[in-house]
Amino acid sequence: MEMQQMIMDGTEGSRGGGGLERGRWLVRSPNPPSPWQALHGYVRKAVWNCSTSLQNDNDKSSSKCRWKSMAVVFLQGLFPILKWGKTYKLAMLKSDVMAGFTLASLCIPQSIGYANLANLDPQYGLYASVVPPLIYAVMGSSRELAIGPVAVVSLLLSAMVSKLVDPSLDSAGYTRLVLTVTFFTGLFQAIFGLFRLGFLIDFLSHAAIVGFMGGAAIVIGLQQLKGLLGLDHFTTNTDVVSVLAAVAKGLSHKEWYPMNFAIGGSFLLFILATRFLGKKHRKFFWFPAMAPLFSVIISTVIVYLTRADRHGVKIVKHFKGGLNPISIHQLNFGGEFIGETAKIGLICALIALTEAIAVGRSFAAMKGYHLDGNKEMVAMGFMNVVGSFTSCYTATGSFSRTAVNYSAGCETVVSNIVMAVTVLITLLLFTKLMYFTPLAILASIILSALPGLIDVHEAYNIWKVDKLDFLVCIAAFFGVLFGSVEIGLLLAVGISLGKIIVRSIKPSIEEVGRLPETDIFCNIQQYPQLATKPPPPILPIRVNSAAICFANANFITQRIVSFLSQRISAMEEELPSSSPLDVDNGRRRRIIAMLILDITCVMDVDMSGLHAMEELHKDLKSRGVQLVVANPRWEVMTKMKAAKVVDKIGPEWFFVSVADAVDFASLTLKFNNSC
Repeated sequence: MEMQQMIMDGTEGSRGGGGLERGRWLVRSPNPPSPWQALHGYVRKAVWNCSTSLQNDNDKSSSKCRWKSMAVVFLQGLFPILKWGKTYKLAMLKSDVMAGFTLASLCIPQSIGYANLANLDPQYGLYASVVPPLIYAVMGSSRELAIGPVAVVSLLLSAMVSKLVDPSLDSAGYTRLVLTVTFFTGLFQAIFGLFRLGFLIDFLSHAAIVGFMGGAAIVIGLQQLKGLLGLDHFTTNTDVVSVLAAVAKGLSHKEWYPMNFAIGGSFLLFILATRFLGKKHRKFFWFPAMAPLFSVIISTVIVYLTRADRHGVKIVKHFKGGLNPISIHQLNFGGEFIGETAKIGLICALIALTEAIAVGRSFAAMKGYHLDGNKEMVAMGFMNVVGSFTSCYTATGSFSRTAVNYSAGCETVVSNIVMAVTVLITLLLFTKLMYFTPLAILASIILSALPGLIDVHEAYNIWKVDKLDFLVCIAAFFGVLFGSVEIGLLLAVGISLGKIIVRSIKPSIEEVGRLPETDIFCNIQQYPQLATKPPPPILPIRVNSAAICFANANFITQRIVSFLSQRISAMEEELPSSSPLDVDNGRRRRIIAMLILDITCVMDVDMSGLHAMEELHKDLKSRGVQLVVANPRWEVMTKMKAAKVVDKIGPEWFFVSVADAVDFASLTLKFNNSC
């Protein structure tokens, strides 16, 4: 300490002296908020989400008025319609009504097809397009997101619930389980939003979603061969081998009917042609949106007039109409499958949220506003919980329908309300007309929506950017394709977590150097042209890890010591034996006198990490090398002070930046050499 004071006295106002003074600020910094204080603030923000202006209100308004204002803010946060509804204009209604009608024309046939994919009666698809969109319109914050059943979630339900109850043997029991799964899906989604646990959906990385969607699209497409070929018997498995085997068996036994394929194939070509026309000429965006409904109407009329159902064409037949019946009594919370239904609900919640939030944020960015993910989770959670009470199965945001909604010029979620009302009118008045709708046309509508789920270009970009991410993508793709939905998801999440763990356990250690005429220190391998480096006795290195903990503490210290030894050996080979840097008045001078450890990236440290820092200091000291610590974070510094690591290393060897540490180390070495 006396030496440090002498340097301070001799270098007052210099870079080195100023660095030491700033280092004292670092050592004397107050403790950060305790975990309980942080938790209290987090819960308060999560529950109330009040604005800063209300929290810091210094006016003389009464406490009653303040609480009233906070209640208004809370209600507006929970029901965004209370906020934007005040500024809604009649001019917006025209755009929303037109968008809603266009959306309904696509939603009605798709919903029936997705219900068929989920092994449910067709009316359940329409039920899920009435109540959930109305709930979302009140609670959702996206203006463009179109709510309803989607292909991937329908596949999940079909694949996973069918393992518990076979829908062909016990249709009522299967439906009860699907409604129970929908309840758990909504419950988990609401919990994620209320407690701000949106980070959980990030466990499904972008690469995993690309692979999963691609595999699911192919599986869904293969399953539509049942309706497209008019097969009576089909497998309940979702892997490609089982599906192709079932198709081959049906073809070999001549159980298929060519008329089904003719109807489905011709209208599939028609729908794809209209989509191509709509992309080529933007003003005809409504044409591909109306094509599915037009196909359903025309094919139904053809089957009715020709009585093609008597010649092997499979039709919908039973179609129950009317208002959504109450289904709360059908939820099964005491059966033997309660654990399995909760697990399926959790998986569906994650997948549905990932798709909806990704779609919603994409279109919000195009419109220039921010989408609150936590509010979206709460809205979707409530709409699925209420939906499970009203005969709806899991609904979420659909990319294809949202794109149509956006292209149709929607202004607000009123378009969802118009769509829901239109679907409700269809349930009340037109369901009997769909008796002769061929199943092949529903299969063709689902097939026409699948190309958008297979993103080969994005998979190629992932391959170019990150090979490990591409491995995650391929694992999800082939897991779904040749295994099951659960296997694909587990492989993707497992490899993603494994990648994170490996990178956390084995972080990189790099030597840094100063950019000329700056206080910025960068990796010298990334910037080999660095002209100004610290003098040889000083070695600044950086630890690229978010934490020094039990998993990586020993690895980090070993890498630092190994790095130091290699650096010394390399410098000894470069120096001649008679070099003045080697010998000074008969004494051998140390090649590396100080090791500056830049822990800017380290956000946390545990007891194992603190012990490792202490052992590193002892090891370096035995080698005649002083450990200098640069830029420890607030929490890290507090723990190092509490564990007495600061006292053992020496408070004078802590600095707020690498530049301060290098400057002061240079002055210290110069001072020692002059003595």
